[in-house]
Amino acid sequence: MNKINLSSYKPIADIQDNIIFANNGNVVLCYEGNLPEIYSLSEKDFEDMHGAWFQALKSLSVGTVVHKQDIYLKKSYSSEQLANSTFLEKATHDHFKGREYMEHRCLLFFILTKNRALNNPKYVNPFRKISKSIIRELDDSVQRFIGSVSDSVSFINNSRKMEFLPLEAKGIEQLTNGYFNGFNEGFDTDILLDKKSVNIGENYFDALAINSELC
Repeated sequence: MNKINLSSYKPIADIQDNIIFANNGNVVLCYEGNLPEIYSLSEKDFEDMHGAWFQALKSLSVGTVVHKQDIYLKKSYSSEQLANSTFLEKATHDHFKGREYMEHRCLLFFILTKNRALNNPKYVNPFRKISKSIIRELDDSVQRFIGSVSDSVSFINNSRKMEFLPLEAKGIEQLTNGYFNGFNEGFDTDILLDKKSVNIGENYFDALAINSELC
C-alpha cells in the first residue's frame, strides 16, 4: 500500500466562505444541519421530511454529488455552563458533570465534479500535488451551481423541521483537521492502517459500506 503524508498533500486548495476548492478541481459547498430532537417526530413528520429532501435534491443540476455525513462522538458532559449557586443548581450541576453522552453533528456537502465522472482518477484522489491551473475561478458554471444549491437548501429550511447553515472557513478547517486526526483532541497523530481496523491515536475506526437501499 502506498503511504501518503496528509500534511504534505492537503486536499483543500482554497476556502472562500463556505466554498471549498479541492486539489482535484472539484467545488464543494459545506453546510451543517440542526435536526429535530430524537423521538420528537410523528410518522407524517417523517414523510414530510422525506418529501422536502426529494423536492430539494430533484432541482439540482445534473452531475451534482450530495454527501450527507453524520458524526457521532462519545463525550463527557461539561457542566461549566450550568448555574452553580443554589442548593438545587449545585445538585443539578454535580449530577450532569462528567456524564457520558453522544454528540451528533449532521453535515451536508454539495459537490460539483470537474470531470462529472465518479470513477475518474482526479475525482477519486484529491491528495496530489496542487496545480495552479486546476483551481477554478468563480466562473458562470460555478455561480449557477452555487445558485441551485442555495435554492435547494432554502427549500429544506422552509420545511421548518430542519435547518442547514453554511459552514465558515474556520469550521471547515477544524472539521478537516479533526476528521483526519481521528477526532483526537490536544495532539496530532498518524493513521495506522491494519487489516481489520484503522487506528488513529487513541481511537479505533471501522468502515461499513451499504451497497443497497434495502439494507
